[in-house]
Amino acid sequence: MTASRESVRAPLRSTPRAGLVRADLLAAGIAVALVCAAVLVAVADPAVTGVPSTRIAAPLFARWLPHVGPGTPAALVLAAAVSWHGPALADRLPWRRLLGVSYVAAVAWTMALAMVDGWQRGLAGRLTTPHEYLAEVPGVTDLPATLRGFTGRILDFQPDSWTTHVAGHPPGALLVFVGLDRIGLGGGGWAALVCVLGGALAVVAVPATIRTLGTEEAARAAVPFLVLFPGAVWVGASADGLFTGVTACGIALLAAAATRTGTTGRWLAALAGLVLGFGCYLSYGLVLMALPAVAVLVAARRITPLFWAGLGALAVVAAFTLAGFWWLDGYHTLVERYYQGIASDRPYAYWVWANLACLTLAAGPAMAPVVRRVVVDAVRGPRRWPTATVALPLGALVAILAADASGMSKAEVERIWLPFAVWLPAAAVLLPTRGRRGWLVVQALTAIAVNHLLLTTW
Repeated sequence: MTASRESVRAPLRSTPRAGLVRADLLAAGIAVALVCAAVLVAVADPAVTGVPSTRIAAPLFARWLPHVGPGTPAALVLAAAVSWHGPALADRLPWRRLLGVSYVAAVAWTMALAMVDGWQRGLAGRLTTPHEYLAEVPGVTDLPATLRGFTGRILDFQPDSWTTHVAGHPPGALLVFVGLDRIGLGGGGWAALVCVLGGALAVVAVPATIRTLGTEEAARAAVPFLVLFPGAVWVGASADGLFTGVTACGIALLAAAATRTGTTGRWLAALAGLVLGFGCYLSYGLVLMALPAVAVLVAARRITPLFWAGLGALAVVAAFTLAGFWWLDGYHTLVERYYQGIASDRPYAYWVWANLACLTLAAGPAMAPVVRRVVVDAVRGPRRWPTATVALPLGALVAILAADASGMSKAEVERIWLPFAVWLPAAAVLLPTRGRRGWLVVQALTAIAVNHLLLTTW
């Protein structure tokens, strides 16, 4: 415990404090400048984005619509309360109570932001548009036949082509909403609430992972930043919010497995594999969660859980394959559909850097100095690299850069990259204690500004 804590604090002592603060402000300034550049380029020439003009608030997939709503007062109160009292409460509350309080606060924050647009426009109607999953739910009457014929309906311009979101994901995502409908939780309202409640699980899973692999101090420092995570704008409500919670829980289970031996460790690893394996059937891009998973094993300095987690993931693959859906066929067909329209319309030359501007708004400008400190700590030497506060955000960052370079993420990454972005606050402990309230205010204002100036699509 002592060694880990010293390794976390070492970067803060290594250079003069004023120099560190200036470097942090410079990093945040560069991130904000990137956002401004992406906006200005899109305003100067909307065609460069390849996004329909009715949604031209690039780089975000939204349109300009300054407004207030029923959630505005609650969002302002929560932002002020968490910014001011959050760090102190995170320090002194008993651990389990802290996780419970943080989960409730994250749900309230997400709901308040969504309610700025009102119940129907902000939540209940988000997943009921013609492009969304719920549009296909009534037509799924034979699950085995749906899985067997899933890939054949991915390509566009067919009479029975899947809607955009169903075609763009493996069948696991559709099955979730079909399952909700079958148990009596049908419709957009229930679907949105499940996304919010599921997405907020990341606020528990991420600190639990940090505490398991690193120090409780680092875990507690991350909690207020996770509660006021600006990406909550898109957690409420998009299916990617749910994917974020699911994969975060998978990583937390893997961390628990990596710190245990015997039967318990093996079962936890297998369960982690099941959860992360299912994540790959929620979204193709979530195969990149393998990088944060590797970061867990590096931080724990154990490789054994990989075998049992692999068995768990293979069980999911086997189940879907036997049911008639082969993941690779689905992915290759999706690539073909992607280039039937969206990928050809959206220039790589703009989005390869504008995506990072979207990430700045979803993760928050405060994550720029966090990332700077993570990278600096990582390159200083292999002795420090494996610490959880460095390895976890670094794994997520590498996954983001891989997704960006692939060209399969052009726009809309403010929601698509949520499962990775939520791991960046794991290194919040690297920020000086006295400056954290200020950075929390920046995070909260980012989310509030986005939701009040724009009408986001998701």
